[in-house]
Amino acid sequence: MSDDVIATDRVVVRYRGKAALDGLDLRVPRGAVFAFLGDNGAGKTTTMKILTGLAPADSGRAHILGLDCWAKATELRHRVGYMPERPRFYDWMTVADIGWFTAAFHRPGFLPRYREWADRLGLDHAKKLRDLSKGGYARVGLALALAPDPEVLLLDEPTSGLDLLTRREFLAGLTELAAAGRTVLISSHSIAELEKACTHVGLLRDGKMILAAPLEEVRKSIRRLSLRFADRPPDPAGLGAVLERNGTGRFWQVLVRDPDPSAVAALQHAPGVTDFEDAPVPLEEVYAALMARDRDANGQAAADRIPLVRRVEQ
Repeated sequence: MSDDVIATDRVVVRYRGKAALDGLDLRVPRGAVFAFLGDNGAGKTTTMKILTGLAPADSGRAHILGLDCWAKATELRHRVGYMPERPRFYDWMTVADIGWFTAAFHRPGFLPRYREWADRLGLDHAKKLRDLSKGGYARVGLALALAPDPEVLLLDEPTSGLDLLTRREFLAGLTELAAAGRTVLISSHSIAELEKACTHVGLLRDGKMILAAPLEEVRKSIRRLSLRFADRPPDPAGLGAVLERNGTGRFWQVLVRDPDPSAVAALQHAPGVTDFEDAPVPLEEVYAALMARDRDANGQAAADRIPLVRRVEQ
């Protein structure tokens, strides 16, 4: 039986005839911190709107905790915390006022938890929202998202505008939330920092998932092979799907997806090869390489494309 807390099946959303989501399939297992990555305009915010019941899909299905995101939106709002990329509040209210006001729409316990999170995030309860910095405004949004004590958190660029220490503290806190059984879907451009907190990763391009897998699986399947050679540079053919190839002088390096172990071993022991290294690739470089590869693939015939999607498995 599937333990996916968040699931979309072939979701399509069109704006003015253009597909913002083009058959999106997304699976987020229970307890995951899922890094939802993509360039601006890839469809991340549209996905968040579908999952929060703020907009219906043109076709396909979206579920959280087994409930339809559109039909059961009201029920899910008590079980799902959401922070939009650009939260908007009544700016004449104070930090305390917005918590009190929002608590009226939630179950008992919301207000004391909001006050606790506001303190942890360093907010001044008496300060008016219009006088807050961008980072302070974002902290209010985070406190409101966490106050329902949600089973699921949907965070759209939650660390935007936060200072370095607050951002790191928040991302580290995601691990604690997941350990307590909560499930987190977070989109962010701070890929290097997010890598330290996430357990799964999904790459979205033009409304389609081009990669979805546990982070450890990504680290095992995408490798950087580097070496020095004596005479001629090695031929990467047969190593696997080469995402990038570079080097200078006698130094040679490739990024390979699903490398063939026997081919890698043969390369390591080839005549004239020294300083061989087989290493994992930082998530930010994986992101850049796969996005560039997908752009190239879009210009090829479909039969020539290398499949990039891998489904998330427990």
